Amino acid sequence: MPLAVLALGLGLPSWAWLAGFTLLLLVFWRTDRSRVPLYLTNSIASEALAKLLPAAPIAVADLGCGDGGLLRRLARARPDCRFVGFEHAPLTWAWAWLRCRRLPNVEIRYGDFWSQPLGGYALVYAFLSPVPMQRLWIKAKAEMKADAQLVSNSFAVPDVPPESTVQVADGRQTRLYCYRPAE
Repeated sequence: MPLAVLALGLGLPSWAWLAGFTLLLLVFWRTDRSRVPLYLTNSIASEALAKLLPAAPIAVADLGCGDGGLLRRLARARPDCRFVGFEHAPLTWAWAWLRCRRLPNVEIRYGDFWSQPLGGYALVYAFLSPVPMQRLWIKAKAEMKADAQLVSNSFAVPDVPPESTVQVADGRQTRLYCYRPAE
């Protein structure tokens, strides 16, 4: 409440409030429906994820790629792999697309990843929230190949023990939960 009173005291024109709301909407889009806020994967967690990639070239999907930072780091570390990021927030998607457009092994797709098949990816990465994890697990089990891996940053699939867990040495004490959905 004190912050709202302070903001009103600034005497900003009414269009400034609309512009601020529009900017927030374009970044966070339908967080009210997806229940997934914007989480960005830090560089230390990116390095830990890169170590999970097999030596052979693979296709990797990032479900909710945000600003594309993870994909940029992975694409530079592994130019032999193909990386596809999905993002449904318009401004965040545009930022990711701009940042990754010169990387030949990265594709940024606009839209909801729920409508995209996961069968063509050897590794699917998600940094979502606890809310969609059960639904993601069902989708992964139905679509992913036998040797494919689902990696979730920070949020475990309820009632499903991971194949392994990677403790990341970062300030957040991040955990990467690794699953084999087809098993």
